[in-house]
Amino acid sequence: MKLPKAYEPKEVEEKIYNLWLKSGFFNPDKLPRRHKKPYTIVIPPPNITGSLHMGHALNTLIQDILIRWKRMAGFKTLWLPGTDHAGIATQNVVEKELKKEGLTRFALGREKFLERAWQWKEKYGNIILEQFKKLGSSLDWSRTRFTLDKE
Repeated sequence: MKLPKAYEPKEVEEKIYNLWLKSGFFNPDKLPRRHKKPYTIVIPPPNITGSLHMGHALNTLIQDILIRWKRMAGFKTLWLPGTDHAGIATQNVVEKELKKEGLTRFALGREKFLERAWQWKEKYGNIILEQFKKLGSSLDWSRTRFTLDKE
């Protein structure tokens, strides 16, 4: 086997994280039966107005340490991921995007503006969730929530 000349963290980290995901270890329902007592953290949902910043990364690291420690101590751990709509702030960033196109929310109309806001949510909400994955967070992705979800 020939070793690469330089360490490629992206390759290694993706491989390991995918193994963790396939194992189902982040889902409390798939933990061994000895994990009985529940321990849950609901991630403070970041706004969909942009990307994660260093404060998010630090907070995520601390929560990840706590959840992994409790999991290793035999707790049935759930770390719930999600994002927040940040109503007015999201309206503001969508309006700025429209302005670049020479449009306003009034010219677009309510329905079209809401479509654009939901498109923004899909794009930036997914970027944020992918950033959590790149951090190696042991979140239960099967339960991801958005503050405007019906459930």
